[in-house]
Amino acid sequence: MSNNDNKIIKDSIIALKNVKEKIPLTNCITNYVTINDCANAVLAIGGSPMMADDPEEIEDFVEIADTLVINIGKMSKSQIEAMLLGADYGTKTNTPIVLDPVGVGVTNLRNKIVLKLIKESNISAVRGNMSEIKTIAQLIDLDEVKSLNKSLSKGVDVSEGDETTKENLKSNAKIIKALAKEIDTVIIASGAIDIISDGKTVFACENGDSLMPKITGSGCMLSSIVGTFCGANDPFIGGIAATIAMGVAGEEAGKIVREEKTGTGTFRSKLIDYLYNMDEKLLLKETKLYEIKLIN
Repeated sequence: MSNNDNKIIKDSIIALKNVKEKIPLTNCITNYVTINDCANAVLAIGGSPMMADDPEEIEDFVEIADTLVINIGKMSKSQIEAMLLGADYGTKTNTPIVLDPVGVGVTNLRNKIVLKLIKESNISAVRGNMSEIKTIAQLIDLDEVKSLNKSLSKGVDVSEGDETTKENLKSNAKIIKALAKEIDTVIIASGAIDIISDGKTVFACENGDSLMPKITGSGCMLSSIVGTFCGANDPFIGGIAATIAMGVAGEEAGKIVREEKTGTGTFRSKLIDYLYNMDEKLLLKETKLYEIKLIN
């Protein structure tokens, strides 16, 4: 582990302390399918969740919020209006905004909304799977993805060929770094190996468990937690710290499930338990984070 890796891990521990001390008010315009889990995940890690998504009051809630999370998972016309109004007001008030571009690439509507938010709002972080991140890169015509197949997204799940592995880690990291630099935001591509970049440096996190994609909403929960961390920290460190915390919690929950020979229901509840009990000792012991060195 390099000195820079150690520094980022220490900074992530401080980021967790900042969350617990500040208790960031985190407004999530999110997926109705996973809204309860998102609220519980924010509470467990130390934030204070609000789930306001009515256009008539969203500006009032963004006014008092420390951060705004926009998840386009299951949208209504009312939610879309609230997302756009909230993002516009959050940009004016310098409120951190986290975007979860669920299913971008599947429909023209999702593509238009994501592009509008990225181009017209001050997005602090984008958290999606690798297919969603590649799709955004194609939508903005990023050079690094011009040779890729245009048909990337598979509903809300990552396409099989896009899942990050040891073999494609550097090529995926190159895309993520270039996208982060191009749109001037933090990019978090979650998966079997998570990749996080601010456009200058790139880190990989190998924490997590194979059961995480077996429950509905693990990605939505991560995006909400990223929002909570961004409400109390710099978005890059906040994004890394949130990713580590979610991964470590998933690993620990997975161990319990296998020891007790239970299943995904237990995993879901234990995941939230370990988010609640996340501390410096657990992070120091279990974090698997390292910088990806890329040749420009």
